[in-house]
Amino acid sequence: MVNMTFRKVLFTSVQRIWRVDTTDGSQAPGRGGPAGTVPRPRVALAAGALLLVACDGAAAPDPAVGHVAEEYSAAVDSARAILDSLIAAEDIPGLSVAVGRGSELIWSEGFGFSDLTHDVKVTPLTRFRIGSVSKPYTAAALAHLVEDGALDLDAPVRTYVPSWPVKRWPITTRQLAGHLAGIRHYRGMENFSAVPYPTVLSGLEIFQDDTLMSEPGTTYAYSSYGWNLVSAVIEGASGEPFLDYMDRMVFEPLAMTHSTADWVRPVIPHRTRFYIRNEDGEVVNAPYVDNSYKWAGGGFLSTPEDILLFANAHLEPGYLEAETLEMLFASQTRLDGTETGYGLGWRSTTNDHGEAIVSHTGGSVGGRTVMTLNRDNGLIVAIVANLSSAPMSNTLAARIEALFR
Repeated sequence: MVNMTFRKVLFTSVQRIWRVDTTDGSQAPGRGGPAGTVPRPRVALAAGALLLVACDGAAAPDPAVGHVAEEYSAAVDSARAILDSLIAAEDIPGLSVAVGRGSELIWSEGFGFSDLTHDVKVTPLTRFRIGSVSKPYTAAALAHLVEDGALDLDAPVRTYVPSWPVKRWPITTRQLAGHLAGIRHYRGMENFSAVPYPTVLSGLEIFQDDTLMSEPGTTYAYSSYGWNLVSAVIEGASGEPFLDYMDRMVFEPLAMTHSTADWVRPVIPHRTRFYIRNEDGEVVNAPYVDNSYKWAGGGFLSTPEDILLFANAHLEPGYLEAETLEMLFASQTRLDGTETGYGLGWRSTTNDHGEAIVSHTGGSVGGRTVMTLNRDNGLIVAIVANLSSAPMSNTLAARIEALFR
């Protein structure tokens, strides 16, 4: 067993002053189930933080602007122009961005509206559906189990999930996490499901009786359902509910105080409303969906600043060991020896400068996300939007990153 020492990755005092929610309650979504109420929120206060008190007559700060490092003001102006143009061209209701270099928060800001009906503006505290960026979040939980010796990535998943039906071929967790297991993706309107699933295992009922699409290891086929099975593996290996394990091993150690499961019934402070385009191309309210069937594959809420905290924890050894980081990022290979470009919950590419980029994008009902981490210069970009069709891509993130090089 590896004795893990966690370090909380916090931005310096100038970058993260206060993040306070004002709602009272006794139980957190994701820490006891959908019937829970929202807790008295924690305060994330960086060590040695300065409390800034506004003087009488001073102009109130714009709540949409979380932070701008003075030396990057010109770059921020250029980045704002890019995002303003994108919002206008794509009619995006709301968007939020954060840029950092390692543990330094360079810029965070909200654009537009989190609620068009009530004219509520996006701020850095606004929580968005991050879709498949939930996969690298979940991969960190997998990594801890591997480091602790509780999980063998190459053991059959039935070792940890005995209820998983016997298939023609055995499936491993490594194959699941790399989209090589032959598990299918959504069919038709399945990703618009409004059915509540009380447990991770109950969510597997959607696809567990389906025939595998291919022999595991032979074909790369993107599958969010595969990550649903990963969450069941985490429960079996850890001996605790998936969301509890995520809280204990990912969100709490990294001070990701605005990341949680997207429970539909509890009031979650600062959660945005969600939007889609109708058949006429108009922006309308997204339909009601319940993401309880796919927490690991695409069911978390988060903010760009929390995404930066998470990505920064993967820049250098500390939160995870060096060997573990390489395990997450290294491209998996098919049985024929060809690489997929996808590791364990992370996509690995090289940019025009020859630098190593690890990333993930996410799409959900009423949400789009991109997260990129430059492993060579430490720059991290996170952008989220509350419109399903918003073009959040690595190309957009690269344009923003280039301004801060």
